[in-house]
Amino acid sequence: MGAPFGIKGFVKVKPFSGEIGHFSRLHSVTLRQGSNEKIRDIAEIVPRREFLLMRFAGIDNPEAAAVLKGAEIIAEREYAAPLNEGEYYVEDLKGLEVVNGEGKAFGHITDVVEGGGGELVEIMLPSGEKRFVPFRKEFFGEVNLEGSSIVLFEPWVLDQ
Repeated sequence: MGAPFGIKGFVKVKPFSGEIGHFSRLHSVTLRQGSNEKIRDIAEIVPRREFLLMRFAGIDNPEAAAVLKGAEIIAEREYAAPLNEGEYYVEDLKGLEVVNGEGKAFGHITDVVEGGGGELVEIMLPSGEKRFVPFRKEFFGEVNLEGSSIVLFEPWVLDQ
């Protein structure tokens, strides 16, 4: 979630999916800031071209809205943006075992974050160290949600 917008307590929201139509069906969402989560009722949504403005119940000024900056919006799956071929929800990728073509495990995905040039997959190695790998077809192959794994073509990217 972005910075406050206007004087009524709105915050600017730019969805990762780039789609905003599905937000109109939301009545409440979970806001995650670090390890803290809180369910908030939505008071108003104003769609714009590439983003939308959201105001939450009990938030009615820019100072109160500023506290929400940086929060992650989590909606129930039934209200999430529809997926296209080859797309996945971040929550579905978390926990997948990262393997090579022969099934050798290198670690597991703990998160997917937005990087400057696209999404980065955070991989927890068996040593407890974490590595970030661009979530691109050059590095990753088949995502097997049923088998809870994803193929990493270039394991050298995990070397420090």
